[in-house]
Amino acid sequence: MSVKIDEISYQLNGRVIAGLACGNSKAKPVLCLHGWLDNAASFTPLMSALSAEMLLNNHFIAIDWPGHGQSSHRSHDAHYHFFDYVYDLLELCEFNDWQSINIIAHSMGAMVASAFAAAFPEKVKSLTLIDSLGFICADADKSTSQLRKGLQSRLKTTQVIAKNTPRSFSKETAIKARLAVSDLTPDNANLLVSRSLVNLDKSYRWRSDPRLRTISPYRITKSQAQQLMADIHCAVLLIYGDKGMAMVQQGIDEFSHRVKNLSMTKVKGGHHVHMEQATTLVKSLSCFWLVN
Repeated sequence: MSVKIDEISYQLNGRVIAGLACGNSKAKPVLCLHGWLDNAASFTPLMSALSAEMLLNNHFIAIDWPGHGQSSHRSHDAHYHFFDYVYDLLELCEFNDWQSINIIAHSMGAMVASAFAAAFPEKVKSLTLIDSLGFICADADKSTSQLRKGLQSRLKTTQVIAKNTPRSFSKETAIKARLAVSDLTPDNANLLVSRSLVNLDKSYRWRSDPRLRTISPYRITKSQAQQLMADIHCAVLLIYGDKGMAMVQQGIDEFSHRVKNLSMTKVKGGHHVHMEQATTLVKSLSCFWLVN
């Protein structure tokens, strides 16, 4: 079955949140949240594997986070703090009057969704976390050094942006660059890269905001992370790859006992297991939603 996937966008306070959507636009939304430096195309394989019943009963919406994919960059005086993404999610839900929705989230998107579910439980019916559980943490005594590194990184990036014209390259070069730093297959790398490029006629440049790569000036502590995870009251499904990120097992060890209603499924694959094993994920989702 061929699934029709459409472009979608929302105007939030002068900024565009773009994305991809499929299914029944009159049905309840299923919000799909991608990881750092990915984009909505991360969920194209999953959307393409959906059954007719799931498409009839749900409206699947995969957004591009600000600074990613086709969405607007943040303003020049803003940056990409972790909790700002949580606010982006709140704005999006308020704009659409979404309540008690199902969320599927990968990597950084899973961390954002977890914090959102803890702070706004009325807006989240269930969480499906892909190859991510918990948060990136740092000890409190690292706060000063983290602040220094983060602000130095911000300053350097701002200066580079001001002085240099973004370089251009071929699409093949961009795909090779992405393959070199990930476990993606060439086809999946092509999906993500194609949505992350600006076409300059005979060459391309990256569309994503260079400021996404700056070091965060702060990290939450483990105790703060534990509280957030303990405050998630909805049903949570963790799907992770047997060759995924090492920090997932660390997250399981540190946070799984804090989550009240957690089930876990390990499948064959790497960090982008939702792209590699889309059919398997659809089956897991169907079973998970049936009882939640």
